[in-house]
Parts: sequence; C-alpha cells; structure tokens
Amino acid sequence: MSEPFTLAIDAMGGDHAPEMVLRGLDIAAERHPGARFLLVGDEAKVAPLLNSLRRASAACTLRHAPDVIGNALKPTAALRLRSASMRLAIDAVASGEAAGVVSAGNTGALLTLAKIIIKTLPGIDRPAMAAIGPSARGDVVMLDLGANVACDARNLVEFAVMGDVFARTVLGLTRPSIGLLNVGSEELKGDDRVREAAEVLRTSPLAAQFHGFVEGHDITAGTTDVIVTDGFTGNVALKTGEGALRLVGDLLRMVFRSSIAARIAYVLARPALERLREWLDPRRYNGAVMLGLNGVVVKSHGGTDAEGFAHAVDVAMDMVVHRFNEQIREGLARITKSGPFWDKNGGGAQLATAS
Repeated sequence: MSEPFTLAIDAMGGDHAPEMVLRGLDIAAERHPGARFLLVGDEAKVAPLLNSLRRASAACTLRHAPDVIGNALKPTAALRLRSASMRLAIDAVASGEAAGVVSAGNTGALLTLAKIIIKTLPGIDRPAMAAIGPSARGDVVMLDLGANVACDARNLVEFAVMGDVFARTVLGLTRPSIGLLNVGSEELKGDDRVREAAEVLRTSPLAAQFHGFVEGHDITAGTTDVIVTDGFTGNVALKTGEGALRLVGDLLRMVFRSSIAARIAYVLARPALERLREWLDPRRYNGAVMLGLNGVVVKSHGGTDAEGFAHAVDVAMDMVVHRFNEQIREGLARITKSGPFWDKNGGGAQLATAS
C-alpha cells in the first residue's frame, strides 16, 4: 500500500498514559518515517508532552477528548461516553478518517465499541482476537483469545482464514500451517463443532496448510504456525502460558540467589540468560488484534512501556500496509466458492453446497 494513511491513537488508554503512549509514538515515528497519527486525548495533559517529543510532534495531529474510559467502566457504560478518547479514535476509523486504531485502554470497552461502531467485514459472523506468542520453532499466532466465549464450526473456519492472513501479514510466512486446538490429535476426538470445522478445512483451499488437530503442548512446541480455538479455551491457554512464563522467571531468580555457587553460575550464564530474556520479552508480542472488522483495531497491553506500545503500532502499520482486510475478503471468497460451506440463509453450522 503506497498511499499515505493515518492511524488513530487513544492517548489516554493504559496504566501509564499519556506519557507511555507518546513516547511509544516517538519510537514508532522514527521506525516509520512519514507515518501519520491522529492522537486523541485530553489536550491539557497531552500537548505539553507532545511538544517535548520532536518526532512524535511532527507525526501527530492532536484532537481533544475530555473523557477517559477507565478500566473499571463496563462496556455498556462506555457506549454512552461519546466524548472519550477511545470512542473518538474508533469513530475516526468508522468514518474513514483513519485506517486503524491502537489503544492500551479497557479491553472489554474496545471490543464492544469496535464491533458496534466499526462493524464486521461482509461474510464474517464474528470478529476474533489474535496475538503472537513464542514457541520452540518461532512465533505462533493464536486466535480467538477471548472475544467469543462460545463458537460454532463456521466461526472456527473463519478464524482459520483470518489466522492464515494474519500469519502471512505479520510474520511474513508464505504458507503458514494451521491447527485446530482439541483434546487430542486423533480425527474422532473433540465435539461436533471442531470435527465439522476440520471437515470443511480439509476440503478447502487451505487444505494443504491444514495440519489437523493439535493439543495444548503443541502451542509452545510450534507444531503449527496458527492455532485456532474458541475464545474461552484460547483465553485460558493464554493466561496459563503467561503464568507459566512468570513462574519460570521467579524460579530462575530463586535458584541463582540460593547460594554463592549459584551466584557465580549466574555470572557465567548471564549472556545466555540475556538472550533468553530478549526472546521471551513480552514487549515483542505486545499488540493483540481484533480480526474481521471494517478497519484495523490493535489492543496494546495496558501495563506496557513505550517500547511495547511502539510494537503495537508496528503491528497496526503492517496490517494496513499489507491490505489485511482485503486479503481476508479474498480468503473467504475462495473458501465459499470451494464448497461445501454454510448456507447463508441457514445460519449456524448448517453445511450446504456453495452456489
């Protein structure tokens, strides 16, 4: 995509906003010369910080928003707060003024506002939240991570299409492998919706990339590049993985502080441990994406720092530049034409021959 575009930025979202957001934009502006940002937030708090950051100041247009959607605010209440920074940033995407939005604010509010205001792409039943994580073989894409607690077979197939496009766009893979998360790898395992989704994928244009069923240990093993599951299971897996990483870090610190010999061993092992720390640095994986919407929506972790927020902006830039939504439309069109797929009038997981 050669044409210039603008990203809308929620300046007030996040535990350390607006300073973290603006410093992140300063880093992003250096990485992406010519990038333009519509920065939405409380002008009295944002303007002095923005004026002190040369690169961010040159790249940003500031729009005043007097209100903030706090983390404790329910999504229904957030819908009524029309002058909040998150709301105005999302409005800019819906109106076409911005190609995408990045926010580190209230996750539930962001999901709800995006689905209602920006709306889903034609042919997408439900949007999904996707993110990248580490594995033994490289980075892995996983979706859904909590946007949809319950999903049917059609949703899982759509997630596979979106996950394929996401992996090609953000990870640069030409033919990412795809796995359906299940309680076992055998074809007869799992419930009807998972087996039905697998049946469609095996006869679809994604058949050559479809690995089949994968289990929980396959996520970190890197068995496939894309892991597809419902939002309930995906969120549990995500939080379990985050907790496991923190546990490993805590145990390593305890071990290396346990004795003088252990402290000496730490000094010797420090270069390798630094490489491990860089590999598992959560800032590298910051930026969960709402897939399937009429615009790019990236959710940054609320507790991240400037470097992490800049990475979330990187993700949004990649998705716009590589025509992410257009590729999803093309992928869905190929799946639908290949048949069998879902009868548009039947809804749910009713299989029918595509016209």
